[in-house]
Amino acid sequence: MHRLWKVIILLVILSPLGIIVPYLLNAGSAWGEWGPDEIKELIGYVPSGLEKLSDLGKPLFPDYNLKGWEEKPLTYQSIGYIVSGLVGILIVVGVTLLLGKVLSRR
Repeated sequence: MHRLWKVIILLVILSPLGIIVPYLLNAGSAWGEWGPDEIKELIGYVPSGLEKLSDLGKPLFPDYNLKGWEEKPLTYQSIGYIVSGLVGILIVVGVTLLLGKVLSRR
């Protein structure tokens, strides 16, 4: 179990590579993380399914970052990525533990 947590923490620490590498290579957005506007720019239209689902929910951390940090230097954005990853892990672990307690009572 300890090895799993070490790997998870390592992945959280490495998560800013998703913005650092495209920034260093002047590649724009990370591959596959395009919004409807970027899709339209890339292929000329927005698929109807994507258009319907794009407004389905509002993310806790838009662009995996803290509110207002989207335009800050890369260092801030990297910290935002790490905080976003840690909060996501805490939510998943919390929900998993809660479900485990509820289901174990039955």
